[in-house]
Amino acid sequence: MRRGRYGPALLLVLVGAAILRISAFSELYLRYVQAGLRPYLVVSGAALVLLGVATAVVRRTGHGGEEGHGDEEGHGGEEGHGGEEEHGGEEGHGHRGPRTAWLLALPALALLLFPPPALGSYSAEREAAQRAAQGVGTFPALPAGDPVELTVGEFASRAIYDSGRSLKGRTVRLTGFVTHGDDGTWYVTRLLVSCCAADATTSKAEIRGADALPADTWVTVTGTWHPKGTLGTDSAWPPVLDAATVVRVREPADPYEKR
Repeated sequence: MRRGRYGPALLLVLVGAAILRISAFSELYLRYVQAGLRPYLVVSGAALVLLGVATAVVRRTGHGGEEGHGDEEGHGGEEGHGGEEEHGGEEGHGHRGPRTAWLLALPALALLLFPPPALGSYSAEREAAQRAAQGVGTFPALPAGDPVELTVGEFASRAIYDSGRSLKGRTVRLTGFVTHGDDGTWYVTRLLVSCCAADATTSKAEIRGADALPADTWVTVTGTWHPKGTLGTDSAWPPVLDAATVVRVREPADPYEKR
C-alpha cells in the first residue's frame, strides 16, 4: 500500500462531514450563515462525502489493476526491472502528492470537533461607532401593548432617526449579549448580518440603571427609551435604555439579527 494513497479522499470526507455536522445534524451553521443557506450546506456536505468515497474506490481498484499488470511483466530481465522502477517512481509520486495538502485537514477537523462560537463582544467592539446620519423620518407606529419586543437594531433605528418619537412613553424589551464601554458603561448588543458572519455589523443600546454583567452574557432587558443628542447625528449614538429589569437568558440558536 502506498502512503498517501487515500489522502485526497480522506480530505474530501473530512470537509464534507464537518459541513454536515454543523448543518444537517445541528443548528451550529447559524453562527456563520443565515438560515436560508442550510439546504445548500447540506447538499454540499453530502456531495463532498460521496465524492471522497468514490475517489477512494477508484484509487483502490486502479491501484490493484496496476499491481496485477506489473506482476505479469515483471519477468522481462534487467531492462524490464528498470522499467518497473521508473514506473513505480512515477506512480508513487502521483499517489502521494504534496504533503502540504494535509494542512487542509486541520480546519476541517477543527470544525468537526470544536466548532467556533458565534461572534461576540470582541467583534462588536472592533466596529467603529455609528457614523453619519442616514436620514431622519417617520417610522410606522409600534404595536399596542407594553412591553414591546424589539430587536436591538429596530430600537437603535427608531431612537436615532424617528422624527415621530414612536418610542416615547413606551416600554420595550431587548435581547442581546453584554459588551462593555468606558467609564463603567455597558451595552446590550447584537450583530446584524446580510448573508453570513463575514459581513456582520454592530447594533447596541447603552443600559442605565442596572449593574453590568460579564461580557458576552446574554440578557433580556426591559425598560424605557432615554432620549439623548440630536436626531440623526452621532450625538444620538448609541441610544440609551433606562432598565427596569435585566434577566440572564440562554444564547438563542440564531444569535444574529437580520437586516
